[in-house]
Amino acid sequence: MDTRLHAAATQRNREPILDVLRRVLPASGAVLEIASGTGEHAIWLAEHLPGLVLRPSDPDPAQRASIAAWTGFTGVANVRAPLALDVTAPGWQASDAIPPDLAATLCINMVHIAPWEATLGLMRGAGALLAPGRLLYLYGPYRRGGQHTAPSNAVFDRSLRAQDPAWGVRDLEAVVAAAEAAGFALEEVVAMPANNLSVILRRRSSA
Repeated sequence: MDTRLHAAATQRNREPILDVLRRVLPASGAVLEIASGTGEHAIWLAEHLPGLVLRPSDPDPAQRASIAAWTGFTGVANVRAPLALDVTAPGWQASDAIPPDLAATLCINMVHIAPWEATLGLMRGAGALLAPGRLLYLYGPYRRGGQHTAPSNAVFDRSLRAQDPAWGVRDLEAVVAAAEAAGFALEEVVAMPANNLSVILRRRSSA
């Protein structure tokens, strides 16, 4: 049985995301992806950044099955088996399966489709995992200055909250504040297609 899942947004945003990551990621090292979903981003990035080793993760067994199926289907050699990580769980970053000395942590399209506790858990865990100078990369829609950046994002926000009141497009300032509390500094915000943002955070030398 083919357990590969497909996310239409991946086809639309994978090249712009790759363009940013090519610029900000090191040429080699281990990269942990949080909330990898279908696995299509991990496969795409691994194929185009062959010096990196991608370790995807997702709390959903169906998504992990999709990641494994995509890895097998493509035969890409630098994607490791997906981890069952849930960033809302205390101490998730203590998993022995997470590679030591991570070059970066990536989190694409999770912050708005998860409770706020997931963002806080991501920041705390990534702050503990990443050495000074290492990168935390976020991608998705955000409000800025308390306002949506486009009418379509406001519509999207309403649809998310209708599905689950704990979801929703977050204020970028609140996300950055949570990151700063975990030891990160905001390095850059990059405008992306479809009114999304790439948010590049760098681990400070001390929290």
